Amino acid sequence: MTTYIAFLRGINVGGHRVKMDRLRELFRELNLDNVRTYIQSGNVFFDTSRTDRDALTTQIECHLCEALGYEVPVFLRTTTELEQTLQLEPFKDVEVTPDIRLLMMFTREPLHTKGSLPLLSPKNDMEILSMTSGEVFLVMHLVNGKWGNLTGFMKQAFKVNPIVTTRFYDTTIKILQAAQSP
Repeated sequence: MTTYIAFLRGINVGGHRVKMDRLRELFRELNLDNVRTYIQSGNVFFDTSRTDRDALTTQIECHLCEALGYEVPVFLRTTTELEQTLQLEPFKDVEVTPDIRLLMMFTREPLHTKGSLPLLSPKNDMEILSMTSGEVFLVMHLVNGKWGNLTGFMKQAFKVNPIVTTRFYDTTIKILQAAQSP
């Protein structure tokens, strides 16, 4: 059995409200085992012996869309994969202050920038520090009392509007810890 973490995009934002007990029920309907959720932002853990991640992702997305009435992009990571990603310590050299937010963006496919990393936004309010084949590590800076436009910067940096979901870095660490707990 493999433990997966499903990072769901657009849950409990923009009027797409789902109670966590309902979300767990929807995953159980797919015959997934040991289904658990963490906070209200769409983080679901489950165990399965299925090995075709693409098929599993598609099955979850179709089931959620059918049940909820809107598309919910799903980004699956195993606990081992997320642990290895976090061991990269992508933010180890960043001094965290109240004006800085550390973000992890989960992608389905590798993204490619036109510039070299680190890549700073034109307004100096966002910086892509590094990337893996499935994650982007981004620092947001509070500038003139405002946080930057993440969607606009991502579109500019990657020349596409990538389908991603974002979590705060410290929240991602807690998600992994919760997923690893029995």
